[in-house]
Amino acid sequence: MSGLVDNIRASLLGLKMPRAMEMLDHMVQRLERGEIGSIEAIDSLLSEEFNCREDRRVGVALTTARLTPPKTLESFDFTFQPSLDRDRIMALAQLDFITRAEVVHFLGPPGPGKSHLATALGVAAVKKGKSVYRATLAELIEGLSKAEREGRLLEKIRFYARASLLIVDEIGYLPITQGGANLFFQLVNARYEKGAMILTSNRGFAEWGEVFGDPVVATALLDRLLHHAVVVQIEGASYRLRAHTDLIPEHTRTNAPITPPPAPKRRGRPPKKEKMIAKTG
Repeated sequence: MSGLVDNIRASLLGLKMPRAMEMLDHMVQRLERGEIGSIEAIDSLLSEEFNCREDRRVGVALTTARLTPPKTLESFDFTFQPSLDRDRIMALAQLDFITRAEVVHFLGPPGPGKSHLATALGVAAVKKGKSVYRATLAELIEGLSKAEREGRLLEKIRFYARASLLIVDEIGYLPITQGGANLFFQLVNARYEKGAMILTSNRGFAEWGEVFGDPVVATALLDRLLHHAVVVQIEGASYRLRAHTDLIPEHTRTNAPITPPPAPKRRGRPPKKEKMIAKTG
């Protein structure tokens, strides 16, 4: 028996299965006590190794995607944001919007959980084996601007366009130069109908001309970003400050809703049927 176990241990070493090696002696002891059968022991060893490898894969993918620290939908307090339809958010977690290369917009005032939800959907996508990348709008434009100065713009756009899901956080928090708006448009155009996106913003679409410093570019962006879109509006107080509501000034506890305008009319070939959620709640 010991010789056979040594052979199994050597095979596991050669196959680079450290978790299975670690569990081997324990499984042998259970076999000897008659607690499990041989098939169950093999299944347990392989399951342990698989789960260990999957945990490592997910950990590396989350770091590469810039989704750390990770957030989950299970940890989101839906009772704090009654304007949200939990079932609708959980439907998004099925990730069909990625397959359809749609754009999900989370709109609302600062703090109600837009970034948490965007990150949680990104984490769910990583666990399903999807490639994901997350950045704030300012970080994306900084990266594109640097690449343009260095003559690597096309390469950088391809890098950002490669992920199955691109999460663009914090649209509207910082001013964007006209040059930066043009660079972001090139990226959006490269992903249009090819890759899914999640965008979070504290500004309504009617304000995007101001956000991007150019109404023409803003209209061109919305033309693509609202063509196949799901728009989720979140109203309410700051999710991060929910434990300190009594310290928040009364006038900042509620915010005017951000109502999205109709999607811009497209020219040329008839558009595909739009999938639009005008408001959640």
